[in-house]
Parts: sequence; structure tokens; C-alpha cells
Amino acid sequence: MSQATAIKQPSQPLTQPVNLMGLTAAGLCDFFLGLGEKSFRGQQIMRWLYHQLEADFSNMLNISRALRERLSQHCEIRPPAVITEQHAADGTRKWLLGLPGGNAVETVFIPEATRGTLCVSSQIGCALNCSFCSTGAQGFNRNLTAAEIIGQVWIAARSLGHTPAKRVITNVVMMGMGEPLLNFEPVVAATEIMRDDLGFGLAGRRVTVSTAGLVPKIRELKSAADVAFAVSLHAPTDELRNILVPLNKKYKLAQLLDACAFYVEGKRGARVTFEYTLIDGVNDHPDQARKLARLLRCVPAKINLIPFNPFPGTRYRRAKDPAIEQFRQILVGRGYVATVRRTRGGDIDAACGQLVGRVMDRTRRQALNKARMEQIEQRESSDSGEKLESTGRG
Repeated sequence: MSQATAIKQPSQPLTQPVNLMGLTAAGLCDFFLGLGEKSFRGQQIMRWLYHQLEADFSNMLNISRALRERLSQHCEIRPPAVITEQHAADGTRKWLLGLPGGNAVETVFIPEATRGTLCVSSQIGCALNCSFCSTGAQGFNRNLTAAEIIGQVWIAARSLGHTPAKRVITNVVMMGMGEPLLNFEPVVAATEIMRDDLGFGLAGRRVTVSTAGLVPKIRELKSAADVAFAVSLHAPTDELRNILVPLNKKYKLAQLLDACAFYVEGKRGARVTFEYTLIDGVNDHPDQARKLARLLRCVPAKINLIPFNPFPGTRYRRAKDPAIEQFRQILVGRGYVATVRRTRGGDIDAACGQLVGRVMDRTRRQALNKARMEQIEQRESSDSGEKLESTGRG
């Protein structure tokens, strides 16, 4: 079964509004065929949606008025609602996006000299409970839909002035809240839209899916999506990784690295990016750097060293700068590309999950977000009613 078929919305009769955001190109073409329309209508909608960032059917003027009215009655283009948008002094931006049920996710844009990277979420919360992660401390609620995932890119693109001619967003990484491979089909569908020329047109190497090590899904991902691949590693031994990343108790390092080697096999020039959060006195010792170098010797690898970003309630501390540099030098000396991620957006809590975690605990957060979402939905309902009334008078 194709990915488009897997997420395709049902054809006639339409009993509730169909959110066209999140359908792949093939899914949109199939949808319009189900309406008795020509399949190219799906391509037209996709261009309006992702090239023009247009969500109002009435503005899609190369589509007949009759079809526009039909779409307005039976369909919608609904991204997540923006609750807050924060701007850091270094140019980093962070959005807190409201979802049905009073929930929220975070999306972060990080500008650099030669690229603009958008970090998007795949779940509300996370079930993996990694001991150093602020998102895991908040618990798990549900998976995001493909529309809610690609909607994060759409909202950021609109806010940043991204267009096909002016690509502000050059890279998208699935490294936000949640474990992407536990939400497999919506994540794959969203990456397909990111890469589609009718969507955001990103090259495969510019879309990265990160995992904590869900081994069976790593093997499945290779055939399902042509994207770059990253692993949240954080420890060079099973004993330590069992503590930091409890999923390791199910899928040991040997199994994980075997799956990583399988993922890049036959992919010319492909490397796995291994993310390694450096925590003071826990995983930042020189001997652990040497063990890490030995561990990864059979996998084409790039190592991204991430200084731990403390959050309220954590028992961990950021590794000290001399220890971070010594760790990096050991890896470089053994032939690895090893970079240290520069801390960005510290004045807006840009680390994953920190904005939500700072504002309130889980119960209060959901109550406040629900109230905000109700206000947003009431405004949208009122605007829609006024629009329909105006259309009727016309």
C-alpha cells in the first residue's frame, strides 16, 4: 500500500470537513477523483497551499467558482493555531502551537549564515521518558496527524516570508517533541510533502528524521522515505544508555548500529548523524569519547555534540566547556566529523519542551491551552459566519 493510499481521505459522501493540509500530491489527486473532478485539481490546490501559502479557497482564482464553493462547504485547510511566537536576540524563533483538546507543541527556527533550520514536533509529549529530556518529563498525549506536522512548516514559512524563490527554510529536522518513528505513517507523509516539488521542494538530504533507536522502524524507513537520518545516542555503553534512554533496554546498541549500517548501505555518501548530549560527570569523560569512537567505527558517522540544556527539576548539569572540547578533539583525532551545537535561543527557552515546561505543569498547561484554543476557534467560527453571510448577500 502506498503512503498516499494509507492516509487518503474517504470519498463521497463527505460527512465532515476534510482537512486538505497533510494529504500528499497523490492523496490530493485521489481525493479529487473521488469528488468526480480531474486529478490535476490536486496539483492546483497543492501549489496554492505550499507555494502561495494560501488557506482560503475563495482566493484560488484558477479554480472554478463552483468548485471553490464546494470545497468551502466540504473541506478546510487548517494548520495548528499559533498561541505564541517568540523572537530571540540571536534570530531564533519559537512557536507554541495549539491543537484540539487543549494541547500544544513547539516548533523552532534556527537561522545560520548558510542555512535556516526548522525543528518540528511529531507527537504531543513523548512516551520514551529519556531521563535528560524535558519533553519526556511531561508525559505522552497522542501522535500528531500529517496535517499537524506539515502545518508547523506551513506556519513557520508564512511567518518567515518563505517562498519558492526566497527559501528562508532550507532544512527541516524531525527533532522536536516526540519520537518520529512511533508516529510512522504521518511522519512519512509529511516528509513526502516537504520534499515534493509541489510542496516545499526540499532535497532529501535536507530533511532529517531522528530516532532514539526504534530498530524495526529504522529498517522500514529506508524503503518508505528518502531522507537523512539521525540517532539520539547519548552514551557509548548499554549500561549508561539504559539509564539515559530507556528504549535501549529493548534495542541494544549492537542492534541499533546494525540497523544504522543497513539504513546507509547503498546510499552514496550517506552518513548517520549521531546526537550526543554532554552531561557533566555522566557521559563527558575522555574514556567515554574513546569508547564512542570505537563503537561507531563500522558506521559512516557524523557526531553532533550537544551541551545539555538544564530545565526545572532536572538532576543533570551542562558539561563544562573544557570537557566538551576535549571530548570533541578525541573524536576528531580518530577521524570523525564532530561538531558542537551552539546554544541558540536561550532567552526564549528554545530547547525542546522547555517553553511548555516553563509555563506550567501538565494539568495547568492543558487547561490554559484549551481555553486559548476555544477562543481561537470561536474567532474563526465568527469570521467564517460573517464571510458566509457576506457571500450570501453578494
